[in-house]
Amino acid sequence: MDNASGEGLDRIEACVFDAYGTLFDVNSAVGACAAKVGPKYAELSGEWRRRQLEYTWLLSLMGEHRDFEQVTADALAVSLAQFGLDDALAGSLMAAYRRLAPFPEVASVLAVLGRAGLTRAILTNGSPAMIDAAVVNAGFASSLEHCLSVESVGIFKPDPRVYQLAVDTLGVARERIAFMSSNAWDAAGAANFGFQVVWVNRYAQPREALPGSPSAIIAELGELPALVGIC
Repeated sequence: MDNASGEGLDRIEACVFDAYGTLFDVNSAVGACAAKVGPKYAELSGEWRRRQLEYTWLLSLMGEHRDFEQVTADALAVSLAQFGLDDALAGSLMAAYRRLAPFPEVASVLAVLGRAGLTRAILTNGSPAMIDAAVVNAGFASSLEHCLSVESVGIFKPDPRVYQLAVDTLGVARERIAFMSSNAWDAAGAANFGFQVVWVNRYAQPREALPGSPSAIIAELGELPALVGIC
């Protein structure tokens, strides 16, 4: 663990998680369809994810909004075309995206946090139907008190209104919320907003040159309970 502050988190009352890339493996959708996609499956997965995120940022800057499922489908269509792949693959890939595999440590971490009495929530770009499908498929429905979607505010992360949604819904001060994300840009945005942020740096990426520094950096969520003082 690379703890950015050298200490644990301070007086946390709620743990809020990004969903895609943090709780759920976004590469598992293409992985599940690798035989259909063929040898370019890994490249397709990376490009699909890159374009999906870029579309959220660009739409927000344009003052436009589409729900994340539509953004995901649009990003997939262009990515399939880029690699010369059959657009008939889109149906299987989108279905797989609704059933993303959770990272292996997530279930046990959510259980530990719940036993400690901490509120557990998701704060995601995903549409309500999209994230609900992933949560139910993973068996996490009883381990989360809230699943919060940007659709409530009509703009994507890292707009501060998205992070404020967690404060308003949970009734917890921003400085008492631990926010976990594997996305460096999301971690920066949430830290700049005022959350105590744990960057789940699963792929040993460099920090982004953006405002907002995480309180701690970990390699996977199994390191989280110790940070919030759960032995």
